[in-house]
Formats: sequence, C-alpha cells, structure tokens
Amino acid sequence: MDATHALPTGSEIALTVNGHPHTLAVDHRVTLLDVLRDRLGLTGAKPGCEHGQCGACTVLVEGRRVNSCLLLAVAQDGARVTTVEGLAGADGPHPLQRAFVEQDALQCGFCTPGQLCSAVAVLAETAGAAPPADEGTLRELLSGNICRCGAYQGIIRAVRQVQAGGEAAR
Repeated sequence: MDATHALPTGSEIALTVNGHPHTLAVDHRVTLLDVLRDRLGLTGAKPGCEHGQCGACTVLVEGRRVNSCLLLAVAQDGARVTTVEGLAGADGPHPLQRAFVEQDALQCGFCTPGQLCSAVAVLAETAGAAPPADEGTLRELLSGNICRCGAYQGIIRAVRQVQAGGEAAR
C-alpha cells in the first residue's frame, strides 16, 4: 500500500476520567492504562503482569471493573472511567479507603489501587443481595486481584466492614 492509501494510526477520543472530561489524540495501539498513567498522570493503576492476570491495573469503566492493561484506549471513546484517585469524594476518602486502613488491608500498597477499584465494583454488584455476599463469595469475586504481601484477610475484613455499614459504592 502506498503512502496515499495508508491507514490512520491514531484517533481523537473523549474520556471522562474521575469526573473530568478529556479529549486526547491516541495511537490505536495504546492501552487505557498507558493513557491514564502517561498522558493524564494518574499513576494509581499499576502495570503488573500486563496480561490481565494480576489486577494491579484494575479501574472502573462505566462502573464495571476492568483490567486497563488489556483495553485499547481508542475502544473506550466516550467512556466514564474511575481510577483509585477518583474514589474519594468531597467529604474525604471513600468508605473502602478508610476501611482498608482500619483493617490493615495493605502492606506494600502496589496492588491496593486495583483492589480498591475491584472492591467498589463488588460492593455495587452485590448491593441489596439478601443475604449479603458471604466471605467465600467475596473471595471469589475479588480473586482477579493478586496481593503478593498476603493482605487478603484484611481486604476481606475491609469489604465486609463497608458491606455491614451499608456504605456500598458511590
């Protein structure tokens, strides 16, 4: 194919990230994780395995938890994205962020942003369930996020604390 018929390698996309609109020109091969970290300076989501297996890159897209390392940014045009930086509200940290501290649900902190985003989605997914999701169900729902420090007990306690307090997702 000659240069006059070359396919475009980038597009302009619009994203609303943590409530703020952004219009960006992106290469078609760039992931949402790369856009969040490198273009918007939101470094909470981490590049862990870069294969969607560890959950360190978990963010919320339209309220659903996703592995941002697997999503092409161009395919998210028009989406609402929430990162760990967007969980806190005007009244302070998200209830899960407070519970993670209170329940010692973090150690090194590398996985914590992805764990928090995933837990926010789990609480939203299970809100109103009767009876509330038990510990085994929560463990299964959060199994896509790996913590190498082994803070799982604290993470489950934190999610249960918020679940019991009726403070699901914002």
